[in-house]
Amino acid sequence: MSSLGTRTGSLSVFAIAALLAGCAAAPGQRMDTPATLQETGGDFSTEPSQQQTIPITDINLSLVRKMHADQTSAPLPPATLALFGKPGPYRVGPGDVLQIVVWDHPELAAALGQPAQNAKSSDAASGFLIDEKGDIQFPYAGTVHVAGRDVSAIQKELYNRLSKVYQKPEVTVRVASFRNAQIFIDGEVRTPGAQSLNDITMSLTSAISQSGGFSPNADRSRVELIRNGVTYQLNMDDLLKRGQNPSNIYLQAGDAVRVASREDSGVYVMGEVNKPATVTPMRNGSLTLSQAISDSGSFDQATASTRQLFVIRNSASESPQIYHLDASSPVSMILANQFELQPKDVVYVGQGGLVRFNRILNLLLPAINAAVTGVVVAK
Repeated sequence: MSSLGTRTGSLSVFAIAALLAGCAAAPGQRMDTPATLQETGGDFSTEPSQQQTIPITDINLSLVRKMHADQTSAPLPPATLALFGKPGPYRVGPGDVLQIVVWDHPELAAALGQPAQNAKSSDAASGFLIDEKGDIQFPYAGTVHVAGRDVSAIQKELYNRLSKVYQKPEVTVRVASFRNAQIFIDGEVRTPGAQSLNDITMSLTSAISQSGGFSPNADRSRVELIRNGVTYQLNMDDLLKRGQNPSNIYLQAGDAVRVASREDSGVYVMGEVNKPATVTPMRNGSLTLSQAISDSGSFDQATASTRQLFVIRNSASESPQIYHLDASSPVSMILANQFELQPKDVVYVGQGGLVRFNRILNLLLPAINAAVTGVVVAK
């Protein structure tokens, strides 16, 4: 019995020692083979399991240059370029109040109209309220459809109609109250809400300025303009670099502007860093790999393997990608400082070989102690 116990204990210790020797040789090696991602199937699925191969791309000078060239040389979408233009005249609509004067005809002075119904004190100017059909009623001119027209076109229309009654009438038309056209500002501005359009054409930058400007958490690279159900993605700083001034984007009635939060574009840094966290980009939306590592407290000197720095990227429109950087050399951080991260990227710092060995050893120590104890008891 004693001999059998001794032999069993010796075999256990020998097997564990062999396992530790194998584990000690493996840690610290770089993941050279492509990663795989299971697409369907699994333990709880009746469908066959499929795996997608994800190549690992080294971050080098050629890759960084290519990424920068692709970013700077890519033209703006034609739909975005179509947003730029020159300011146009204000076009009236239902709810607006017009002031119409026919000079040298005092009999029409009584036709100036009454204050608009349910008008605010600031809008209580007398005049002709444009009804829900876009029409006004004016003496000797009858029903005039004015919605969607500027004051110059309305003035010509009234002149032509009144010329049948008066000889060369002098007609003046102006908007007394702007109550129809509004735009909406939402997201990371200081005072979000609705703004009324008037005869001074409102640009995108002036709308943001009238909302108090960007908040400290605003991401200027992700400004959305929603017009007629279509969303346009605008990078304010990138537009300026390309010579396109966002002040030349003029808003229309019903437009909505949303400024995204920098937190929505966060990058996840995990693994052997001092402070694993979600790192937010700068206000212009840029965030490099070196900045993300720095904001996470840099590498954990006791546990990190700087040779195993990975960026995992999985966008909705492209296949997953994995990038690798050997950051053991200080020169490599030049590449890290030029490698631009994208929202929702995952930055992972691997473990050093000794750390893995120590952790495996800690897991197996109870088994080793139990085996040694068995040997002693058997004796």
